[in-house]
Amino acid sequence: MSRRPVPLELLPHLRRARDHMDRHYTEPIDLDRLARVAGVSKYHFARSFEATYGLTPLRYLTRRRIERAQDLLRGANLTVTEICVAVGFASLGSFSTRFTELVGESPTAYRDHWAARGVAHVPGCYLFMRGILDPRATGPTPSVEPAEGAPSEGSARRPHRAIREKPVAPGPG
Repeated sequence: MSRRPVPLELLPHLRRARDHMDRHYTEPIDLDRLARVAGVSKYHFARSFEATYGLTPLRYLTRRRIERAQDLLRGANLTVTEICVAVGFASLGSFSTRFTELVGESPTAYRDHWAARGVAHVPGCYLFMRGILDPRATGPTPSVEPAEGAPSEGSARRPHRAIREKPVAPGPG
């Protein structure tokens, strides 16, 4: 079964929806909302997004949230529950299960793995005080600039374990 390529004129719309997920990953986002951002029907959006990026929109969003959780687990002095909520998960169980599936170890084991390397943690109160995390919603505040002398989000990152895909075994029935 061959798939038709995604029309070039649709790519900017898909990119807009992907950028929306990257900016608003802490918020509840569903397929209807993403399709509205892209300006196409949700079914056309879902098929086109997966054909273009290799992941369904919701898998992409989950991956983005897990990547951000990895950053926080490595560098912030927050509990796993606080990080779970900060990255947009509503359930600690779902967060832990998905994190383990994608990263290969539990969030606690991942944090302990990095703590054993002696990596300094940023106190959670500092993140809240500087507005990097909102204590009411425990989500990032996009309008806040990094403190003077602090590395920007994309610079001076420590190396980290990449997310790996695990094959999914077919369920019964």
